[in-house]
Amino acid sequence: MTKPVAETKPASGTPPLSPSVRRHLGKSLRSHYADSLTEPVGERLETLIGRLDTPQGRATRP
Repeated sequence: MTKPVAETKPASGTPPLSPSVRRHLGKSLRSHYADSLTEPVGERLETLIGRLDTPQGRATRP
């Protein structure tokens, strides 16, 4: 089970990020990567994802 971000402790010697900074970073990252969610998935990635549905040991190689 993972802890909510607010409960995690920063690495030793690293100052904690304020809630406003975390919100700003979250919004910026979502905005930056939003376009990648609408782009088509490449053929190689589709093949790898398809292999996840194949029982282990029965994967076919192209």
